[in-house]
Amino acid sequence: MSGQDAARRWRLVLGRYAGDTLGQDALDARDRELDASLDYLYGREYDGKVRSRGGARGAGLDPSQIQALDWLERSRKLFPREVFERVQSHALERYAMRELLDDPATLLSLEPNQALVRTLLRMRGRMNAATLDAVRSVIRKVVDEITRTLRRDFVNALQGRRNRFRQSALRSAQNFDWRATIDANLKHYDPVRRQLLIERPRFNARVKRQLPWDVILCVDQSGSMLDSVMYSAIVAGILSSLPAVRVRLVVFDTNVVDLSHLAHDPVQVLLTVQLGGGTDIGRAMQYCESLVQSPQRTVLALVSDFMEGSAPGALLASVRRLAEARVRLLGLAALDQDAQPVYDRAMAQRLADRGMQVAALTPTHFAQWLAEVMA
Repeated sequence: MSGQDAARRWRLVLGRYAGDTLGQDALDARDRELDASLDYLYGREYDGKVRSRGGARGAGLDPSQIQALDWLERSRKLFPREVFERVQSHALERYAMRELLDDPATLLSLEPNQALVRTLLRMRGRMNAATLDAVRSVIRKVVDEITRTLRRDFVNALQGRRNRFRQSALRSAQNFDWRATIDANLKHYDPVRRQLLIERPRFNARVKRQLPWDVILCVDQSGSMLDSVMYSAIVAGILSSLPAVRVRLVVFDTNVVDLSHLAHDPVQVLLTVQLGGGTDIGRAMQYCESLVQSPQRTVLALVSDFMEGSAPGALLASVRRLAEARVRLLGLAALDQDAQPVYDRAMAQRLADRGMQVAALTPTHFAQWLAEVMA
């Protein structure tokens, strides 16, 4: 990196506080636009500290000079998409730029992504009624995108297992049978090029499942579980659309709420949950236990960080009874925004000792697990 490039980067990092050594001369016209955009947002950090100490506000760009929507559109053009999403997230979560949330048109202009959905759900109670339709629209866009990504995995896993003894005319990656393909094409092996020429790819048929299964999703809605709640709502929506699965959706903190009547609509579920509060997992599991009608054809997935706020006796006893009744039990450990597991490992071990399989699974791997236990 050249000295000039290093000076430019440091000037953008330090902003208005770079001093004379790294002044505006280090920036070209586009960099000055970047500098103004960054200062509009991150200058609030310094301004807040100055005001808290009774000092005068430093020179900067306030909303009367660059309106929030204008700043948003400029930033969208200036920054790469990944950077822009990070800047947008900071504006909403860290600096609470209400200008972006109080107007439906402005809200609809935001980049729809999971970070924005997290912010909207956290701030939902502080928004005015006029923006609720816009909030619903933004959340639906993100939910629909995630659903399109995950739906195929669940449909393929749960509507039928592969039958290696019957071939299918339906050609898809999920049905591809590489063993049979090699066997059927060995005569086309080219020893000179050391390549196997595939003339007849083989694909497995699928056996449709007949008897329905009950899937109970018991979801922790405490404040740290937002990402898991989002994916649980989407998974419930996908499962509700499959004919061989009956879905019950239960969310809990210290209270237990049965949202099974909304399981088909993940957006409505997300707008209904109340994030925050304590955690009483035992009470939730006891309620789910009362929902079990056919134990040997029931899957109960507890989605939680397993940080029990009540005495653990009720939770452990419920898990033991369910396991003895041969209910398939899975404890889905909470994942953070980077898909890293965050949970109470000691409690997870105690649950495992009483018959619950505990794992940190992505939704795709959860679909595969369901296919295995429901085979």
